[in-house]
Amino acid sequence: MNFTQQTPLNIVLNTLFESYRKSVPAVDTITKALITKNVISSPNEIINDHIAFRTLGVPHLGIASFERIFLHYGYTKKDYYYFESKNLNAYWYAPPSPEYPRIFMSELVVTELSENVQQIIAHYTKDIVHDPVDDLDLDNGKAVADFLQKPLWQLPSLADYKALLRESEYAAWVIYNRYYLNHYTISVHSLMAGYSTLQEFNNFVESLGIKLNDAGGKIKVSKDGLLAQSSTVASLHNATFANSDQMSIAGSYVEFAERKILPEFSNLPANKIETTHRRDGFETNNADKIFESTYTSQIKNK
Repeated sequence: MNFTQQTPLNIVLNTLFESYRKSVPAVDTITKALITKNVISSPNEIINDHIAFRTLGVPHLGIASFERIFLHYGYTKKDYYYFESKNLNAYWYAPPSPEYPRIFMSELVVTELSENVQQIIAHYTKDIVHDPVDDLDLDNGKAVADFLQKPLWQLPSLADYKALLRESEYAAWVIYNRYYLNHYTISVHSLMAGYSTLQEFNNFVESLGIKLNDAGGKIKVSKDGLLAQSSTVASLHNATFANSDQMSIAGSYVEFAERKILPEFSNLPANKIETTHRRDGFETNNADKIFESTYTSQIKNK
């Protein structure tokens, strides 16, 4: 994913993706293998279905703050999702034009967690007394990209991280990783025959020695059967906490999506199929299990 024109949105997306790519080895492993097998000739031929971010639902942060950045760049807020077992709210955002990825933005509903966890999160976020996006020039792509990769609170202690991990692995991920790109998503239906269904693409990824998230099955399918999603298990990185304590923790991962053609367009010739002819949006049950790509239960089996 690389946009050549230096618009603010392009700068933000390019910067985030480059940092993400360097920290998630599976990105380059998959891309290089696709090139070697002549499926693509350049990484830019990969269609990025969507990117995802995680946030904390506390005053001055969360979706209400974060979405302002991408709404400014022309994204449109779409459907709402609630994940009861994970205490999460989420929305997806449609891009300003087809070459850009959709955005999936989630938020931890902190008030639904235990008092102890709420106090830990409050300890780290208490100094954020106004919306930090207010201080940003959203037309300065570099400034926005830097903001999305800088700490908004102090480095957590290992003890606090572990306390969050026991109750909400999502909370633990965000308290350490902050606004880092959680994942990007390869649109497998845009690839050549032999790689264009999710089952075929999963077989290819596993042949590279990459483990897939098997929560709810390796392939998560929407109720209408038109959206199928899979993902790798998050890469581990050696994290340094306050007091120089260290622990290997979950980072980010890669997702794969197959959006099937809507029934009313099933008779269109293949060379006439466009994005608007395929299933759009997301599915709560699919996303619920994709979240678990960063969960200890998946990583331990890696």
